[in-house]
Amino acid sequence: MIHTDTIIALATPSGSGAIAIIRLSGVNAISIVSQHFESVSGKKLEKQKTHTLHLGFIKDGKNVLDQVLISIFKNPNSYTGEDVIEISCHGSLFIQQEIIQLFLRNGIRMATPGEFTMRSFLNGKMDLSQAEAVADLIASDNASNHQVAIQQMRGGFSNKIKELRQQLLNFASLIELELDFSEEDVEFANRDEFRKLLNELEEVLKKLIDSFALGNVIKTGVPVAIIGEPNVGKSTLLNVLLNEERALVSDIAGTTRDTIEDEIVIGGISFRFIDTAGIRETTDVIEGMGIQRTYEKTEKAQVILYLVSGDELFLNTNKVVEAKTALNKITERFKEKSVITVINKVDRITKEFTEELNSHFPNSIHLSAREKIGVDQLENKLLSFVETGKLRNNETIVTNSRHYDSLLNALTEIKKVQQGLDNELSGDLLSLDIKAALFYFGEITGEITNDELLGNIFANFCIGK
Repeated sequence: MIHTDTIIALATPSGSGAIAIIRLSGVNAISIVSQHFESVSGKKLEKQKTHTLHLGFIKDGKNVLDQVLISIFKNPNSYTGEDVIEISCHGSLFIQQEIIQLFLRNGIRMATPGEFTMRSFLNGKMDLSQAEAVADLIASDNASNHQVAIQQMRGGFSNKIKELRQQLLNFASLIELELDFSEEDVEFANRDEFRKLLNELEEVLKKLIDSFALGNVIKTGVPVAIIGEPNVGKSTLLNVLLNEERALVSDIAGTTRDTIEDEIVIGGISFRFIDTAGIRETTDVIEGMGIQRTYEKTEKAQVILYLVSGDELFLNTNKVVEAKTALNKITERFKEKSVITVINKVDRITKEFTEELNSHFPNSIHLSAREKIGVDQLENKLLSFVETGKLRNNETIVTNSRHYDSLLNALTEIKKVQQGLDNELSGDLLSLDIKAALFYFGEITGEITNDELLGNIFANFCIGK
């Protein structure tokens, strides 16, 4: 995939604004822009140094389109590794389109999604995992997403993979060398050292694979279902957590007939809250459909907040038994999920009864959503389900499902090599499994790739990046 043409695209979001940036990359970027640029100093762009700024006018013949600031980045010291021009113009939609159309008429092509970053990868400015991190960085909407994407873009993850691959490649070369001297029965690759390396590779791979559980949470957020009987304060709690009137609140039981979803960031981690219809026996067809949807959404949640109303328990002690029975059913039905019991409306009950509830519902969170009491304790409890310590320690965290699959495959092949060593397999058979492991390592960083894979990755980028 060698590109010899020059591409152009808007690098800033579409729409009107104070400033817009139009980016060009390719062998003719500087020369073609120079033909339509009149510098206030009278200088020619082709003769200017890289990483310099130039004020002037973009002209279509004698017609002045705009006063602009031109940034020059000459190859190979640019984002793409090619000659790059960035035109900072006024943010009028009309001006943006006039400038882009001018250069399209002069033989420059519109860039496809992610083509600037793909050229950067193809020209060796970054590896494939770093290129993917660019998209993650653009999409980051909280501190954790940003931190992981920055680390990966700077090569934290890919450097670790390259190091593992190089170590394995060194032993693979020695084993290949043994095959060339097979008749002389010599051993260049020390089997004990090789076994030690394989154990280290296995340990690192398992650690990276395990980190994907946290990485997936960081990237997609933690889905949290708020469930319970009608009128226990589910919608009020959602509104307090979101700090806005997102859900309709009423004293009439069964107000929420469908699920309501929204997302907030707590401690740098995204949590996707789902306010569900109250669970109870009902003859109302619409409410019944809402309750059924509650169970469907709860199946997809990672954490369940089971909400009970403290004042109802206080006024009717039979409700305590009913609530415990309902909680047991929820816990039994959703065995694989974390269930937090939340006692709401504690502002309406006595301190003695609050303490009594601890014996019935150990490890529960006590709060008043209406009075905003104890909500911070719930937030801290939710954060406890996420291993934020790995983030604070700047550990390598896998967030990309493609990388995760390749790591799993690499681990499988490493285990095959270990078994081969234990069974004293010949070097030619060991070599096959080692090559397979090297292939999956190379898949992550892009040493091994194909046009279809690159197309799938960069198609998800925005145009102009």
